[in-house]
Amino acid sequence: MFGWLDGPVLNVLQKGLDASSMRQKVLSNNVANIDTPQFKRSDVDFQVVLGAALGEKSTALPMKLTAPKHIRGIGEGDASGIETDYSTALRNDGNNVDIDQEMSYVAENGLYYNSLTRTISSQLGLLRMVLK
Repeated sequence: MFGWLDGPVLNVLQKGLDASSMRQKVLSNNVANIDTPQFKRSDVDFQVVLGAALGEKSTALPMKLTAPKHIRGIGEGDASGIETDYSTALRNDGNNVDIDQEMSYVAENGLYYNSLTRTISSQLGLLRMVLK
């Protein structure tokens, strides 16, 4: 019976919840630092996070900076899937956080998280029905 809870569907859904939770933390950090000078917004690349969680190797080529004056792009991230946008600045103090855009990302992430929890709940409901 324990193997039923360790299936591939529930495993992918759990990793999706982990990635959504990580994105929520990153987005809340962006909102918390909206008035911090020189702060640059970050976001989570779900493909990188889920691929790493499921043991997949990345096929994308990393950007290479050959000189210190090269501009870092949005694709400049690390293995954790968190990417920082160094290419833009919305205000004179160098901060690039737009509160309206961040709040729309928070709402989008909340909908994604809720859909995953509903799917997990329905999967567990199917298992309950089988056990009865």
